[in-house]
Amino acid sequence: MSQNSKDDGKRSARERLRAERERDKAAERRRRSLKVGALVVGVLAAATGIGATVASQGGDEEGSQSAKPVTVGQRSAPAKLTVYEDFRCPACGQFENAFRSTIKSLQRAGKLKAEYHLVTLIDSNMGGRGSHEAANAAACARDKGKFAQYHDVLYRNQPGEEEDAFASTGRLIELAGKVDGLADHGFKQCVTSGRHDDWVKRSDAEFRKSGHQGTPTVLLNGKDVFSDQANPLTPARLRKLVAAKS
Repeated sequence: MSQNSKDDGKRSARERLRAERERDKAAERRRRSLKVGALVVGVLAAATGIGATVASQGGDEEGSQSAKPVTVGQRSAPAKLTVYEDFRCPACGQFENAFRSTIKSLQRAGKLKAEYHLVTLIDSNMGGRGSHEAANAAACARDKGKFAQYHDVLYRNQPGEEEDAFASTGRLIELAGKVDGLADHGFKQCVTSGRHDDWVKRSDAEFRKSGHQGTPTVLLNGKDVFSDQANPLTPARLRKLVAAKS
């Protein structure tokens, strides 16, 4: 074999090796691109899921000047009960304890949803922070999808109006122990740090602008159904009014 042929053979071998290396590098770049793309898609999907969960629970909106109420029940329910309430308010406790089973029954049947607007009226009128702290704790329970259960526990264990026992975050965390899976580290931190203080303040401010005079204020599809003492609301009447909306 001539020297020229040997040189040509060496060049061809080097070129083939170089080409193979370039193909390997290109393949590796494609694999990396695919991994990064998959990671981005996964992150976006997770973020979308989290956002949907928070929205469905009436979560806080960063920078918003409004406070969404907490909704319990099927959003497609034809009747909507709007409740403005204060966890220190004795009349609110009486309403909740008298109507709880009826409201839950109508919610399970898909006939009624309830929107809760939390108010700090008693704090303003009598001093203290129990209304505010309890509302913040209820919003922390909402974050974990356990608002309804914790809401009921607070009213079943409501202190006297003048005691202001709900001002104690320790007491609020203690009561959370009555709800399965609620009183974990995240919930405790949320309660003690006042994570939803701004949301509570906005919720109370919206009540004061609404024109309603006291708590509880109870509306059915926007109409006051609770304040008429000549025709008081009863569980049976509530069922009848809801049936008329179905």
